[in-house]
Amino acid sequence: MSDLGPVLVVTNLDDPTADVVISELHDRGVPVVRFDSGDFPHALSVTATITSNGVEGTLSTPSRTADLTQVRSLYYRRPSGFTFPHLDEQDARFAVAQARYGLGGVLASLPGCLYVNHPHRIGDAEFKPSGLAAAVAAGFRLPPTVITSDPDAARSFIKKHAPVIYKPLSAPLYRIDGVSCTVEVAEVGAVDIDEAVSGTAHLFQQRIEKTADVRVTVIRDRVFPVRIDSDLLDWRTDYSRLCYSVVSPPPGIVDALHAYLARFGLVFGAFDFAIDREGQWWFLECNPSGQWYWLESETGLPMLQAMADLLERKMR
Repeated sequence: MSDLGPVLVVTNLDDPTADVVISELHDRGVPVVRFDSGDFPHALSVTATITSNGVEGTLSTPSRTADLTQVRSLYYRRPSGFTFPHLDEQDARFAVAQARYGLGGVLASLPGCLYVNHPHRIGDAEFKPSGLAAAVAAGFRLPPTVITSDPDAARSFIKKHAPVIYKPLSAPLYRIDGVSCTVEVAEVGAVDIDEAVSGTAHLFQQRIEKTADVRVTVIRDRVFPVRIDSDLLDWRTDYSRLCYSVVSPPPGIVDALHAYLARFGLVFGAFDFAIDREGQWWFLECNPSGQWYWLESETGLPMLQAMADLLERKMR
């Protein structure tokens, strides 16, 4: 890998955070090759060989070509999936699999590349039970939590730990009247549980009587904690009602943040906490691909500089 090599930015077409990062890298004279998985194969091509030195070859877009041995870092930002709409269902399924394990496998194997974050490590960390177990191991406080497909177990948990909230284990979009919607966090009672719970896995968690939320963005060794005040159960449902302030983490939190990221081999994470009435921080989740730039606009924290330094591989 050469320090003069490009940064690959793998993201979808509409990504304002990637836009500002790329602009900052351009201002620094750092070459960037941006593409989306959905560009393959019509506007993205790859040729790679496996040698004694690892993967060698090129990746090309209509305007850029990257030497795979010279990529200094890869910024992986929720790209769209592979699609082959011109093929029938069976052929498309085959083509998607080949693209995922072919192009995806090459991108996951670049020699000397710094991944922010590595797509496989992102996949590992996105399993919520794994993340919650890692949080406990790292030393965070975790609200009582159960993952179950048993309605009786869900009712028993709710009766014991009320008030309780329901959280989706993943967040696929639902389309309601043609509009994309997410499944919101919501408080539930034992009377709300019926046999439909047996249809799949569900996560229930004791609701913390919180005074505020905290989003902590970690960019390698840089930690940016922001308190978010609102009267919302889930602050992500209405950004217009949020107030932001920079805070200092309680003792032990920073070490736990780094221990958590090390557990998954990550260099970036967006952590969410609830602060209770005693001022204790309770771990809610860590998003290995979370948004962060809007917080710089609200607080002035130098997060863009930290991310660009990381991708440039600039030593502070």
